[in-house]
Amino acid sequence: MNIKEIQNLIKFISKSGVDEVTIEKDDFKITIKSSGEVSKSKLKYEVPVSSPKNESTEFKTDETSVEVNKKFNDVVDDEKKYTVIKSPIIGTFYRRSSPDNPPFVELNSEVKKGETLCVIEAMKLFNEIECEMDCKIIKILVDDQTPIEFDQPLFLVDPS
Repeated sequence: MNIKEIQNLIKFISKSGVDEVTIEKDDFKITIKSSGEVSKSKLKYEVPVSSPKNESTEFKTDETSVEVNKKFNDVVDDEKKYTVIKSPIIGTFYRRSSPDNPPFVELNSEVKKGETLCVIEAMKLFNEIECEMDCKIIKILVDDQTPIEFDQPLFLVDPS
């Protein structure tokens, strides 16, 4: 379940007037509690006890306060210091132009404006995603050969 689905679920439940809802699946548990006011609704995302990381982080949305497991939301604090480069299209993310070639960028790479960061395959077309500024790659947020969505964060960069 991604963050947008969780936010939509919170909105739906808060409009229904229910005080508390718990949804459990194999690998996670969601509990939404409301004290009657939409602004006080709270979502808690729990990872199973066997998970090595069990820290949670809280961040605000328009109507809710959301706690999400730290490993799924590392970027929240970093976004204050750095710039996030997001996907302009839906497709499959590739760090290199072919399996034999090295990745376009690595962690701590200095990238100039116009250099290729990655390739996104959409409908059998390979689209090179170019950097829009001079920067340093702080974090690569997507694994190679992973399906991605529009506006999904791809890289965390430090503008120069």
